[in-house]
Amino acid sequence: MKKILIIDDSALMRRVMSDIIATDSRLEVAATATNGLEGLDQVIAHPKDFDCIILDINMPKMNGLEFLEALNKNRLKQKVVVVSTVAKEGAKETIRCLELGAFDFVTKPDSVLEAKGDTFKAKILRTICAACGIELAADFIEETKAAGKPTGTVYGKLEGNSMSIRSGKALRRPHVPKGPNSKKLVAIASSTGGPKALQQVIPKLPRNLNAPVVIVQHMPEGFTASLAQRLDETSMVNVVEASDGRVLEKGKVYIAKGGAQLRIEKGGAAFFISEKQEPARNGLKPCADIMYESLLNCDFDEITCVVLTGMGADGTLGINQLNEKKNIYVISQTEATSTVYGMPKVIAEVGLCDEIVPLDRVAETITKIVGVH
Repeated sequence: MKKILIIDDSALMRRVMSDIIATDSRLEVAATATNGLEGLDQVIAHPKDFDCIILDINMPKMNGLEFLEALNKNRLKQKVVVVSTVAKEGAKETIRCLELGAFDFVTKPDSVLEAKGDTFKAKILRTICAACGIELAADFIEETKAAGKPTGTVYGKLEGNSMSIRSGKALRRPHVPKGPNSKKLVAIASSTGGPKALQQVIPKLPRNLNAPVVIVQHMPEGFTASLAQRLDETSMVNVVEASDGRVLEKGKVYIAKGGAQLRIEKGGAAFFISEKQEPARNGLKPCADIMYESLLNCDFDEITCVVLTGMGADGTLGINQLNEKKNIYVISQTEATSTVYGMPKVIAEVGLCDEIVPLDRVAETITKIVGVH
């Protein structure tokens, strides 16, 4: 039985989340708290009692940020899921929570009706189960599928043209290093744990990196702009939220906008971003597979694909398609340094990786492959 601590000053949200958690017999609400200080007291008194903590941000006495800072100060390792609104000011706070070690976050609904709906239920259960290291309950998956609702489990499925991958190790095309004047791109995929991981990668990239960097980070609309702003503040390279029609430039980083699908297209001698409001693929918007697949139509001389921490397998199908036709170099994050060893695990298991490196060496490896100008 996995024990959950809920910290939220709203009695309604504590009740709603308790009811959701009670639907899975493997989960139990072991305790609740009305603010961060009360929650911290419980964690200090029983540091090994909780498998996951649900944490609100805006609370009296001690807010969510202060709670996470206190955990770090007291060296208390806890799996914390932040429940946040999509408000602009809340987005910045949520990004900071992720930097401080929060496992993931779930957007808090705007209404009681949404809070009691299947979509929020699926997100809460999926994220708690991931934090606790267990699969979603089979009966819940079947129930929500039958109702036509998203389960959130599609992160882990290789669908469509994945049979060639399932049949065995993918055949790696030999990587051919190109000169300093060649057309290069770095394409990064990340999900759960990604915002914190990116804080250890992007600030280490040199200002004169010899390629643009495009990132698909699984986040909802309203959060990727704050993530880009935070990374830009701490990095030598310029980091922006991607926008439709923007031309790619060397030494700049573009983060796919939450709630849209990103593709790279060519116009004349330049490459530019095409970002549209399109349906989610496998529950993801943005989806890394779509970004990688778009590169099939671009004549880059060399593409460096990087797969960081995250649930599921997003990116593997797209990279496999690139591997069949393009000159690519694939880097994935090690299990020991991943918050969730899902996406990096799949890309490694199918044999598509050139290097598997710890997080603190990802930027160095990218720079080694791409070079500077």
